Amino acid sequence: MEVSIQEVARLAGTTSRTLRHYDAIGLLPPSRVAGNGYRWYDDDSLVRLQRILLLRDLGLPLPQIGRVLDRQGDEAGALRDHLTWLRTEQHRLARQIASVERTITARTEGGRLMAEDMLDGFDHTRHREEVEQRWGAEAYASGDRWWRGMSPPEQAGWKQRADDLGADWRAAAAAGLSPQDPGAQALARRHADWLAAIPGTPGFGTGAPARAYLLGLGEMYVADERFAASYGGTQGATFVRDALTVYAERNL
Repeated sequence: MEVSIQEVARLAGTTSRTLRHYDAIGLLPPSRVAGNGYRWYDDDSLVRLQRILLLRDLGLPLPQIGRVLDRQGDEAGALRDHLTWLRTEQHRLARQIASVERTITARTEGGRLMAEDMLDGFDHTRHREEVEQRWGAEAYASGDRWWRGMSPPEQAGWKQRADDLGADWRAAAAAGLSPQDPGAQALARRHADWLAAIPGTPGFGTGAPARAYLLGLGEMYVADERFAASYGGTQGATFVRDALTVYAERNL
């Protein structure tokens, strides 16, 4: 089956000019150019376009999208990884929608506003045992005092920061970035800065987390499925660990 460039543009919500540009830069050549100059796209071309659009939605520039597609030889595997990321995002957004709906209902109907509803999905106490075993009871107690000392809006802001970081890690993993990629290392720096801002964490107050602490967390993300789920599963967590390892070796 082949589809004309006009029909592809209509279905993809783009323009024929954009598709011709993709051809010009070698990102998406048509499967056939007819004698009259019309471009046609077969199943393989349409699957490649789907992957381009998915990666574009992650914010990747076109040259990087091309490198990702060239590097990912296993087309079905790459799509499965991206599907996992999309489902994780769907679940996260569904929880956020439900949380906001409950807040609106409470505000408009005079109901009681519950912090646990506003902050659904961010139970910082669920990892207490791991924290105390690895870094001591005082490390957990300091972080717990800091968290409970926040107002609900401050907690919501911190939760959003954590959610955004996790989403960006999952997007980078789905895009096939290597741990050494500048984009992955920018995320690793954000992650390190995020950790260093939490009282009780090794390295708090110095502007950077302790090297052993960062490496240990990376290993824990992979080993514990509860942590791995935040990064789209074991494969995503492995990418995070490896990127953090590169960052630690270069900067800490």
